[in-house]
Amino acid sequence: MGSELSINITSRTGASGFTLVELMFFLVVVAIGLGGLLKVFNDAVLHSVDPVLRVKAVEKTQALMDEILSRKFDENTPTGGYPACNSAGADLCVGIGVDSGYDDVGDYNGYSDVTDTGVSISVMVVNAGTEVGVTNTDARRITITTTTSDGSKVMLSAYKLNY
Repeated sequence: MGSELSINITSRTGASGFTLVELMFFLVVVAIGLGGLLKVFNDAVLHSVDPVLRVKAVEKTQALMDEILSRKFDENTPTGGYPACNSAGADLCVGIGVDSGYDDVGDYNGYSDVTDTGVSISVMVVNAGTEVGVTNTDARRITITTTTSDGSKVMLSAYKLNY
């Protein structure tokens, strides 16, 4: 009884797979690609708040402008606006400046609001009648500048006429 021992030795010449060098090259290429992709995502995340701040700034600026334009032209302007101050038979206009609260357009000159984080507001009111073709003191230009924490500015101007 003879026992036979048989050993099959196969050749590795047709084997499939990756060498260590190929694997390292693949990892380097993937790392570079992911690095670039993550940079794009990082920039997108960092600047995703910018549009929200700008919309907030525009809304706050418009709301303040609406509030200012709803006020009387001058302290001596009667309710309803007639007769206009400085007109025949009416009181003289007081002018631009803070008097008894924010009841007329001129009271808002120099107004500023920094209570909201990320947004600061400043207001300037000037006589500007010559810009719209009337006596200089019969129109006021209201300019509101809102600055966001990233440095962008929203500027809105409007005129209020002494009618």
